[in-house]
Amino acid sequence: MNTTATEAYVNEAISNLTATLTEKDTELEGSIGAIGGLGDVLWLLLGAYMVFFMQAGFALLEAGGVSAKNTKNILLKNILDACLGGMVWWAVGYPFAYGTGGASPNAFIGGANFFMYKGTTSMNDSDGSAPSGYFYAGWMFQWAFAAAAATIVSGAVAERCNFMAYLIYTTIITAFIYPVVVHWGWSSEGWLSAFKAKAGDDSEEDWSYDPYLGGNGFIDFAGSGIVHMTGGGAALMGAIFLGPRTGRFNADGTVSDLHRGHNAVLQALGVFILWFGWYGFNPVSTLAFSMMDIAARVAVTTTLSACAGGCTTLLIHIACGNVPDVGPALNGILAGLVGITAPCVVVEPWAAAFIGFVAAFVYYGSSKMLLKLKIDDVLEASPVHFFCGAWGCLSVGFFATDIYVNNGVNGAYAADKDNGDSGNYGAFYGGGGEQLGTQIVGVLAIAAWTCGTSALMFFGLSKAGVLRVSPEDEQTGLDDSHHGGSAYDMQTMQANSGTVKVEAV
Repeated sequence: MNTTATEAYVNEAISNLTATLTEKDTELEGSIGAIGGLGDVLWLLLGAYMVFFMQAGFALLEAGGVSAKNTKNILLKNILDACLGGMVWWAVGYPFAYGTGGASPNAFIGGANFFMYKGTTSMNDSDGSAPSGYFYAGWMFQWAFAAAAATIVSGAVAERCNFMAYLIYTTIITAFIYPVVVHWGWSSEGWLSAFKAKAGDDSEEDWSYDPYLGGNGFIDFAGSGIVHMTGGGAALMGAIFLGPRTGRFNADGTVSDLHRGHNAVLQALGVFILWFGWYGFNPVSTLAFSMMDIAARVAVTTTLSACAGGCTTLLIHIACGNVPDVGPALNGILAGLVGITAPCVVVEPWAAAFIGFVAAFVYYGSSKMLLKLKIDDVLEASPVHFFCGAWGCLSVGFFATDIYVNNGVNGAYAADKDNGDSGNYGAFYGGGGEQLGTQIVGVLAIAAWTCGTSALMFFGLSKAGVLRVSPEDEQTGLDDSHHGGSAYDMQTMQANSGTVKVEAV
């Protein structure tokens, strides 16, 4: 073989080897991409399961927080928030929330993919014929959020709300009131949304956003406003229009001590389950397995705010001349969790602890205010969720850091990835007041929409005579009068328990 032939042979071999390596490299990149995509699906499904498990927490908390004679009633409502809520979310709730690109796309409400009859163009399989696994996982995650928002209301209206009225209000909230707020704040079309897509930009990889409000738009990472203010606002209106439970307030305006929850053990276990579920609520809202470093930080800020809220609320309770009790500590934990849900991804750990600290005062103060106004919120759902949710949204405008909001691997909300820093972040970090102003607009809009629509709904139910049970049924208890008997076998329990007695009060 001469030299020229040898060189040709070697060059051909090198060329073939290069082509083979290039092909394998392309295949490897595709495999890695596929694995990453499957990781995102698994991440969302894990979050959905954890947030759904919060329904068990709500059920235990609310069952323990009402009289024994109303246990079955509150449990059935929690069950149907998941079951009925799932059917409504499938039919119209999700389409109104995330059904973008419909016949008349707009910034107020979605309008596509009713009954999940097709996927969305950005989440379809490669042939565009069917929704992808990510679409289904996202639907599951958002259904769990919707169920949580609806469940908040049942605690505020417990022990005197007609079951038919419950069916109506939970359907309307899941089908319309809540999805509209989700569309505003989290869809690619919403007028509050930080993720409002640029006109004509269909890219999924090189994202760029153009919020209607400018800057970074309304920052509510996991739903202090979108989820908790919506549920809490509806709860507040329900408590107002229902009126207080019979005997809740004495003739001189003082609060009766006769209406206390019957089982502190259930309440404590329920709050611990909710706390656990919040690690699906907040960290998994990163929506991608590849953002695990951000998720870890979010888990820390979530924890610190919950801890600060629980400790501070108990201290406030004791400072006001009361004995140490379980209830204030439990609600303080929830207040801290609700307060950190919006800012958890954009604040430092010290700020998270301070947000939980302030949330304790917000909860305790708003709770006392409602009692002064003779508004009977049985589980204190509106102080925890509505008022602390508002604080959580506003705290973004004070404590959001530049690096966690804008560019870099840590940034979550840079409106324009190419143009860099928007200049909008927390006022306490030198970001000026624009982000705080945007947060105020968002809080006021959510409060006005939720309270306004809920007030109309409960007013209509009241005028129709279906909102509240009769005084006789309320006195008897809803379990006996509406659900076929008590959740507990009182006589057997009292006979077998000796000194332990369950009071059906």
